[in-house]
Amino acid sequence: MNILKTVNLKGFGKKYQGKTRDYYIVGNKRIIISTDRISAFDKVLGFIPHKGQVLTQFSVFWFEQTKDIIQNHLLSNPDPNVLVVKNATLIPIEMVVRGYITGVTGTSIWGSYEKGERVIYGITFPNGLRKNQKLEFPVITPTTKAEIGHDERLTKEEILQKKIVPEKVYEQMEQAALKLFDKGTELCKKAGIILVDTKYEFGLYDNTLILIDEIHTPDSSRFWMQKTYDDRFKKGQEPENFDKEFLRMWFKKKGYTGEGKQPQMPQSFILQVSKRYKDIFKKITGQTLRVSSTISIPTRIKKNLLAEIA
Repeated sequence: MNILKTVNLKGFGKKYQGKTRDYYIVGNKRIIISTDRISAFDKVLGFIPHKGQVLTQFSVFWFEQTKDIIQNHLLSNPDPNVLVVKNATLIPIEMVVRGYITGVTGTSIWGSYEKGERVIYGITFPNGLRKNQKLEFPVITPTTKAEIGHDERLTKEEILQKKIVPEKVYEQMEQAALKLFDKGTELCKKAGIILVDTKYEFGLYDNTLILIDEIHTPDSSRFWMQKTYDDRFKKGQEPENFDKEFLRMWFKKKGYTGEGKQPQMPQSFILQVSKRYKDIFKKITGQTLRVSSTISIPTRIKKNLLAEIA
């Protein structure tokens, strides 16, 4: 099976590696390579065929759809798994926007709400909410941006007290995040999909705030099927989803949430996850993912990048 685990490039400087991506910095450009590594609970859990390509092509689609809201870092897309972007200065905050109360991770609001907390991320939630219920209006629940270790919760007050970013810049981030979420919600709805929650990352380039990283992908967002949501919610059933929550829930049922021995995913499950990534891409973009099973992905990337950067 043609899986991209990592890429080692010569002539592009030092290789950097995150949980799921490799990247190189060439001058004022950053080369981002989305691999097929998949992570959850802040751990790399294995490899999902075509996942990196889905995330890359999704981001290209959404950057184009949202460039009227805020500038983004995309310069070119020379390969199905590669973005060449502006090398912006990262703002180390993930702006998580939530339209529903849900989740199984430590940073989700449902986990805290279920334990009896009502002030979460500095936001007061009413009594009587049920898991997977729509919130009265979308809320922003920021976290730290961690490539290694756990993301940690933040509040707006903490961000400003710690002077992570100036207040004016943070307010720009809030406004942009909510507008991006509204646009994502609108376009997903046309495809019969609920954009449940998502995260946005921002950076500074030439003293201008821009959108970076990825946007509205199955790794950074939750997607539910609109047509079955109401019925399943009334029955107390989990919504039909097309995102990484499917994988998280599989591991949680196996008793794994990031600690202890990691269960190995069977091939049948890996292929299920891969299909879900490709299916949600087609549902939202209307495009069929073109995949190659013959040429080596690292070989293809090197060839395309040499042509791009030369």
